[in-house]
Amino acid sequence: MATVSSTTEPAFADAAFTNGYEFTQGTGYTLPEYPFVEPPDIRSGEVRRHAVVIVGGGITGLTLACSLAQLGVKAVLLDEDNTVGVKGAASRGICYTQKSLEIFDKLGIYERVARKGIQWSVGRTFAGQDEVYSFDLRQQSNFQLSTQPPFINIQQFYIEGFLVERIAELNRTTPEPVIDMRWRSRVTGFVQHDGFATLTVETPAGSYRLQADHVIDASGSHTPFHAWCGATLKAKKGDDRWCIADVRFSKHPPVERHTWIEAPFNDNRSVWQHLMADDVWRIDYQMAPNSDPAEVSSEARVRERLRRQFGDDLQCEIVWVGPYAYRSQCTERLRIGSVYFMGDTAKIVNPFGARGGNTGVSDADNLAWKLAAVIRGTAAPALLDSYHDERHEAATQNVLVTNRTARFLRPADGVERVFRQAAIGLARQHLFARSLINTGRMAVANTYTHSRICGPTGGQSVQNVAFAWGNGAGTGTVNDLLKWAQSRLLVLVFGYLSPSSVERLRQLAETAPVRCVQVLGPDEPAQAKEHVRDPKGHLQGACHVFGHAWALLRHDGYLAATGEVVDGDLVQAIEKSLGL
Repeated sequence: MATVSSTTEPAFADAAFTNGYEFTQGTGYTLPEYPFVEPPDIRSGEVRRHAVVIVGGGITGLTLACSLAQLGVKAVLLDEDNTVGVKGAASRGICYTQKSLEIFDKLGIYERVARKGIQWSVGRTFAGQDEVYSFDLRQQSNFQLSTQPPFINIQQFYIEGFLVERIAELNRTTPEPVIDMRWRSRVTGFVQHDGFATLTVETPAGSYRLQADHVIDASGSHTPFHAWCGATLKAKKGDDRWCIADVRFSKHPPVERHTWIEAPFNDNRSVWQHLMADDVWRIDYQMAPNSDPAEVSSEARVRERLRRQFGDDLQCEIVWVGPYAYRSQCTERLRIGSVYFMGDTAKIVNPFGARGGNTGVSDADNLAWKLAAVIRGTAAPALLDSYHDERHEAATQNVLVTNRTARFLRPADGVERVFRQAAIGLARQHLFARSLINTGRMAVANTYTHSRICGPTGGQSVQNVAFAWGNGAGTGTVNDLLKWAQSRLLVLVFGYLSPSSVERLRQLAETAPVRCVQVLGPDEPAQAKEHVRDPKGHLQGACHVFGHAWALLRHDGYLAATGEVVDGDLVQAIEKSLGL
């Protein structure tokens, strides 16, 4: 292991570890390639105007494109590469939360993800040889009701590929493609105007310009749009450095998520262990802050660490290895004029608790229905400002939570280190102390407490629970109702309705962009054509209401508001939710 004196900074200390997942060692991954098609703009010379242009074909940009396609909103997607993932490089994000899985279900790719990936809910944490903490997410209320599991592990490029396939499927259902996928298209210039923007795009066939009412920057942490838009950022650069290895074993470790705070086989530094698709394991080794990335990520050193962990009889294939330095960053405004920042352009978090790529998926889900509603004219343009309110709150919270984990795993000398050692010591023997062990608070859907479009009882995510269709045709889920409503709001009314309430709901459905559904117990008589049955009360519980009540749901599965009586409060909640 390379060392330095207290007065000398090594040449590699500042730049060698990045968040770029550079290829270092291993056989790598085989990724699909998509053909470049010359845009008609090049030959015509015409500067065409589009409602939405998405820059970046990673998991965030593709989620947004797929969401817009399902909502029937046309968009152009520009990606500088011609594949998903990173050529010859990493699996990137691997842990996908229940909220992301619910979104994938709504988009029509969940079954592909579930077939390919590895479901898990149990995590175990060790200090040395001792287990000091464990959890089973299936026993926690945040995860219990959904038809999707707490987590699925799968390499990010698989999800991106499934999204590309799904977009192609949706494009084939319309006379003209809804999403214009443009590969090998790099944005090299940008000018913001009043109400729209002009982009310059470089391609193998030449350059051209196009205009967009809404530009979605999902191009990643090295985006040029921050400079082009004058965005300001709050950033924190840490010295916590890791070597990440994707490994395929001939004999398998446990499927459970295992973490070590102090791993005896890694010089008493932290280790993460996760199984992914294709029998590939992701193992993260915490390194000394002055480690030389070329040395720690060499095949010889990686195999040495693996033998120390799994034994001298180890037989494995090294698929990918790369060094990584953790850092956090948050853009202070997620909307500047016509530009919206999402995914890694909005924030970068330390990768603890699966709060990176998953928040990008939720960013996309949040903005998609709002764009659709505004473009269709069913909501006010002011609705789009709520994207910053809600997703900046989420980004800030995720940065805070992951920074705390980073401090626990690499404490400063003094009080922080004393606290960590005390927590570990107590957790070995006392149940109460185990909650102090912080190896990453597992991500749940963020709550919106500062949203301008949610009422005091809104801002919470509704799990994708199951119910019985009123006509006896089996079961459905919340996502089925949301897809039926499209970008309209969904009003769920629980229990008996007075004749006046029935009439008010009928008028609302005729005059406002809402769809109404009555939710009944197993024996209650139906008063509305559109009704479902909730025999176990799961739907009511997921909406955080009790007895006779209503819940107003948005297309992203979030509560806008709740109430007890179908009256003017519901009308006001609908207007507020649409930015009116």
